[in-house]
Amino acid sequence: MKFHMLFGKAAQSVLTVGLAMVLAACASGPDKPKPTELGPNAGLLGVRPVWTTKIGGTDFPLNMRVVDQTVFLASGEGTVWALNAATGAQVWRADVGAKVAAGVGSDGQFVALVTRANELVVLDGGRELWRQKLSALVFTSPLVAGRRVFVLGADRAVSAYDAVSGRKLWIQQRPGEPLVLQQAGVLLPVGDTLVVGLAGRLAGLQPANGSVRWEVPIASPRGTNDVERLVDLVAHASRNGDSVCVRAFQASVGCVNAARGNLLWTKPAVGAVGLSGDDRLLFGTEADGRVLAWTRTSGERAWVSERLKYRGLSAPLALGRSLVIGDESGLLHFLSREDGSPLTRVATDGTAVAAAPVVAGDTLIVATRGGNVMAFRPE
Repeated sequence: MKFHMLFGKAAQSVLTVGLAMVLAACASGPDKPKPTELGPNAGLLGVRPVWTTKIGGTDFPLNMRVVDQTVFLASGEGTVWALNAATGAQVWRADVGAKVAAGVGSDGQFVALVTRANELVVLDGGRELWRQKLSALVFTSPLVAGRRVFVLGADRAVSAYDAVSGRKLWIQQRPGEPLVLQQAGVLLPVGDTLVVGLAGRLAGLQPANGSVRWEVPIASPRGTNDVERLVDLVAHASRNGDSVCVRAFQASVGCVNAARGNLLWTKPAVGAVGLSGDDRLLFGTEADGRVLAWTRTSGERAWVSERLKYRGLSAPLALGRSLVIGDESGLLHFLSREDGSPLTRVATDGTAVAAAPVVAGDTLIVATRGGNVMAFRPE
């Protein structure tokens, strides 16, 4: 089994490996299976293109952050954009002068990202406020909340900074496995708790000082080598109230009550991207292209669709009566949330959908590896 590993100079003894390389290394056969034929478009849902903006390449763990009617995102070359979600008009644009490793996070005022030079950069209205050199590689978009910037490192250290001054407030270091994914992890606020993925565990931290309030295992490392033992929790998490549901890479999905810090359930699942859901169902795409729905309260399987197998699927987005999923050929698939049956599909620019789609009001927004940001309005 051969795959490429990167030794991070600033990541101490941590090794990182790209998602595509892990999947290729773990494939059981020499030939990639052919994507399932799609058949005629069902055309049961109207979807109208609204606007397109060219931002440049997105060859990093892209995150689009929507606050009110503004979409914040960055290109791989270091340009940061704030776009009007309804029209695609530029609100502001800034250049951080370095390629991007992880980004962006925003609360609507402050925007944070991490460069490949291992610097945390914070902007306010497109103007750079400060930058700090970090001690470890970062693949997860910073979280901006409560005038603070929270960072999850590849060494599984969580740190907090004052958003205005850049002063480091605290750091929490937890033990973990020596090999980590070069992929975004879990970092989100739930009430007054900072919820973070640490290897195969979900932890709740006190945001004021970083102390651990609770810690729950979602998956445990297994296997005989470091690749087989990878159980990192991957972005994005699905939150509904106090219920936070996450995926452990190629191992399981599970839900936690973040207010009480207790595990609700886990189920085996072989996927590599995050989840979406509502108060009733949880949705995910598996590594082989199956689309699954679980009952949120119990984890029992509600339905499974095999219509998109081997199409290189993005994480899903639950939107209205649809489940929206991008694929590596640039198609957006709209499935019924009730049973996974096809509603319609639309084309983007012919390149892979780079991240889970997002929504702002009635506008669906998608970014592609071709460097386009495209907006659609479903019925």
